[in-house]
Amino acid sequence: MPRTFPLRPAPRLAAFYAAAFLVTGAQLPFWPLWLASRGFGPTQIGTLFAAAIWAKVVAMPAIGALADHFGRRRLMVLLAAGAVAGYAALLPAQGLWTILSLNLLALTAQSALTPLGDTVTLGAARAHGLDYGRIRVWGSFSFVFASLGAGAVLGHSSASRVLPLVLAASALLLAACCAIPPSAPEQRGAAGPRGAGLRRLAGNPRFWIFVASASALQASHQVYYGFGTLYWRSLGFSDGTIGWLWAEGVVAEIVLFWQGRRLIERFGPLGAMALGGAAGAVRWSLAGLVVSLPVMIALQLLHALTFGATYLGTMHFLSRNVPPSAAAGAQTLFAAASSGLGGGLVMAVAGALYAAYGGRAYLMAMLSTVGLCGALWLGRAQRR
Repeated sequence: MPRTFPLRPAPRLAAFYAAAFLVTGAQLPFWPLWLASRGFGPTQIGTLFAAAIWAKVVAMPAIGALADHFGRRRLMVLLAAGAVAGYAALLPAQGLWTILSLNLLALTAQSALTPLGDTVTLGAARAHGLDYGRIRVWGSFSFVFASLGAGAVLGHSSASRVLPLVLAASALLLAACCAIPPSAPEQRGAAGPRGAGLRRLAGNPRFWIFVASASALQASHQVYYGFGTLYWRSLGFSDGTIGWLWAEGVVAEIVLFWQGRRLIERFGPLGAMALGGAAGAVRWSLAGLVVSLPVMIALQLLHALTFGATYLGTMHFLSRNVPPSAAAGAQTLFAAASSGLGGGLVMAVAGALYAAYGGRAYLMAMLSTVGLCGALWLGRAQRR
């Protein structure tokens, strides 16, 4: 007789997202400071980040296939333990190649956890009527808390404190991975050969159109993520104002996630992605042309759609269109493709465009238009 799904999975899954983004919130804004404290220059730091991005692109599909074969929760615990071990080994580490290797181990293991967690959460939402957005929103809350808390700590101490903060957050993430419930497909045994579903998916042109569309929608944020603060400073905005602008975007994202079920019920996954694309075409076109603070404040509210609606639409599309036996493989395959496009290629182009044109680099809004057209085409194809 099959085991029943553990009671109250939502708090356990919410705790996973909170712990995962606790790591990200402490690391993403401040990891360059820690690397600089170890004597690395801008070129070496760029090399470390680029290597981490491309390591994820290579490793994630293999990790997803292993998760579908051996069990997602089991592999998540192993990955979280590997990340903790990597960060702990960085404490006494010296030298470019030693730090590069440990950095790749920790970041690759850590980055694979979110798509695997999405697979488990979407399976639970599908099987038990949970609201994915209201579980995922705790990651956004945690990111804000972590980035503000880490900034406050570092304001009264040296950059060397970044690594202990990240290590402590990673230990909490390991505990959260041990506590998450197994996904429904793992308990019931997904029907059919485990590799067959992923092979069929990889051979479906519509899946790759979806990947390209969703990746373009998220990649449209790269100028904002990489150079938004620099651009706002060039307009004369104070650091306090800039901080509030960033916070406004995250708050808008939180509100969207909290009401995400209604959005998906009303527009469907592809409709939500199309909304994100249309909002991105407006947001990024105006962001590089208008220098008024009130307009910038209004544009930041669109982060709810450009990121939040796109993300929810993407996750629900995968949940509805990928067989359970290939769910983890599809999530990590998508994460690898979007990281390669958004984090690698587009960020490199964004840097060159910003250096040459400043705020007009935001006219990469064409990526939002590409994603919008792809989502509309897929929606029409599905209706046919």
